[in-house]
Amino acid sequence: MTRSPLAADPAARPAPVPAPAAPRWPLVRLLRPRQWIKNGFVLAPTLFAGLFPHGPSVLRALAAAALFCVASSLVYVVNDLVDLESDRLHAAKRHSRPLAAGTVSPAAARLLLVALGAVLAASGVIFPAVGGVLAVYLVLNVAYSLKLKHVPVVDLFCVAAGFVLRVYAGAVAVAVPLSSWMLITTLCLALYLAAVKRRQELAAGGGARAVLGSYSVELLDRYAELASISAIVFYSLYVVAVRPALVVTIPLVLFGVFRYWYMVRTLEVGESPTEALWGDWPLLLTVLAWAGLSAYALWPG
Repeated sequence: MTRSPLAADPAARPAPVPAPAAPRWPLVRLLRPRQWIKNGFVLAPTLFAGLFPHGPSVLRALAAAALFCVASSLVYVVNDLVDLESDRLHAAKRHSRPLAAGTVSPAAARLLLVALGAVLAASGVIFPAVGGVLAVYLVLNVAYSLKLKHVPVVDLFCVAAGFVLRVYAGAVAVAVPLSSWMLITTLCLALYLAAVKRRQELAAGGGARAVLGSYSVELLDRYAELASISAIVFYSLYVVAVRPALVVTIPLVLFGVFRYWYMVRTLEVGESPTEALWGDWPLLLTVLAWAGLSAYALWPG
């Protein structure tokens, strides 16, 4: 019997494909620091109230944003623990989520939860103005992770409420009243992002999130379109009625919404809005230009 050349010469055998390297700093990845960009919403009241040149106000706003980073990371860890089994079935999450990938043990994740909770408890005593808002945010998100994310439409409004609470905390931190216009605009924008996220999850298969069975792509498209139009209208009304100096930022808001919708429908992104932002330089530059132009237009004096 003729032997295979590969069997005769072990050196000729193809080298085994190495297993994917374990991600570095898995505990840090569990905190999802790339998602902390969402907590920039906490700084919005300081910007729109014209307090950004005022050092103490900026420090208070940054402290509130930092606390929301801790709180949101705590929520992510809780969510990953609750969704551990379903994340292991998800094509992307089973590799990107440290718990699902096995690079962090559930016991280590629970210890991390205790540490994050201790930080928030201490900060609530030191910074009570924001502590109450953080408590509401945590209760809402724990309820979302355990039950509310399985209820159609309620799940979208829970996600949006998290952004509204961020803006409210920013207003409380610097002791300014929260504009009703800003509140509604934030709600509509967050609903737009949440609807797009669900749409992309459903379009990708949606096997890991049971609530997606209650939606259709067409329905979520309608939700996203309604929310985006409402966000643009209410932002424009806010600018015209309250902050006329910001009228120059309206084209940037329009471009940002158009660009993001283009990315969703053409490039098939949007399942993670933050990853879409980090991965698209025109959209990221638009956000930075909007922030810079807003600061210039609202600079006191």
